[in-house]
Amino acid sequence: MAAARAFRACSCFFSDNVFVRRCGLHVRYRHREQLRGDYGTVTAEGCGGGAARGPLPARCSPPCGLQALRERGCGSPEVFEAVVREIEEEVQRRKQLIHQSAERKAIIASCYKRKHPEVYILQDSFLAPEFLEIVSYCTSPDAHLDGLLRYTESFSDKRIYRLPVFTEEFCRAFVEELENFEQSDMPKGRPNSMNNYGVLLNEIGMDENFVTPLREKYLRPITALLYPDLGGACLDSHKAFVVKYALHEDLDLSSHYDNAEVTLNVSLGKDFTEGNLYFGDFRQDPSPVPNYIEVEHVGTQGLLHRGGQIHGALPIASGERWNLIVWMRASAIRNRLCPMCNQKPELVEAEGFGDGFTETAEDDVPETVDLCSLW
Repeated sequence: MAAARAFRACSCFFSDNVFVRRCGLHVRYRHREQLRGDYGTVTAEGCGGGAARGPLPARCSPPCGLQALRERGCGSPEVFEAVVREIEEEVQRRKQLIHQSAERKAIIASCYKRKHPEVYILQDSFLAPEFLEIVSYCTSPDAHLDGLLRYTESFSDKRIYRLPVFTEEFCRAFVEELENFEQSDMPKGRPNSMNNYGVLLNEIGMDENFVTPLREKYLRPITALLYPDLGGACLDSHKAFVVKYALHEDLDLSSHYDNAEVTLNVSLGKDFTEGNLYFGDFRQDPSPVPNYIEVEHVGTQGLLHRGGQIHGALPIASGERWNLIVWMRASAIRNRLCPMCNQKPELVEAEGFGDGFTETAEDDVPETVDLCSLW
């Protein structure tokens, strides 16, 4: 079930959508004068505002209108230099990612002692009976969208759906395994540039026998009905990670969109208060006055949403929260247009599933690609 063909990344990974934590802003970076020109003199007009609570939406790119660096408190010469250093460190991290990730995986595979080795191989017993019922319906000959919606909870018109995914027993064992890894002396990679705490599941050996079958056997029949226009029937790769929110660590998550066609976000536990998710516009269809909704986390349950849906997480007030995130990708869709730079992807070497691009857009596409052609 591992990737048999080579998956690639887009070269924009090394220059676009670099998150500047001190400013809460995503930027494109070629060199410091470009940064100053693009972000130092732009007004906030046209940026679309923000959520009623929590960080403002920030993942735009010129010339769509941004909050300028100075309007985020990053305009002084000293702070600007610190911003440049932060950006260049992140760019360098991305350039070294392939080799460093492979090194971490090798060390973990040979040295890490698992606490719950059984959680690394997906079993039906890990999955909520209601989830298995949904999958059974979606794989039946008469399955249709209206029938599926009777099994899920929908939120507004944003195509956000909640459904049960795992059992409480599995979530407990999974979080214990993650805590065991976190407390070990194994090397650890950051899930992404926005989250400092969490685990990359491919690096600890959970891709092939857990996440891949979860995507292929269980999630894809569901996403085929919910998101046919986004390649829901031919999601052929993913990036999966777990993020952790706790006091004195990461408390919240700034507004952003995902490098995915479809995202699954499952609340694994533990006990926490506040920290709701909020959702705004779909990035390809912004409205003059964005409409934000809040969605509460429910333990063991997951939210499915479009990767391009602007969203973020409000601060937790107490406790600790772990979330499983699966960015699911369809090469038949993204090979045409990179969702991060909005250009025809310029392919570069990548590790594992990369960012879901393939060398050929037409060959080796699953038979279900007819649904993807609706896009």
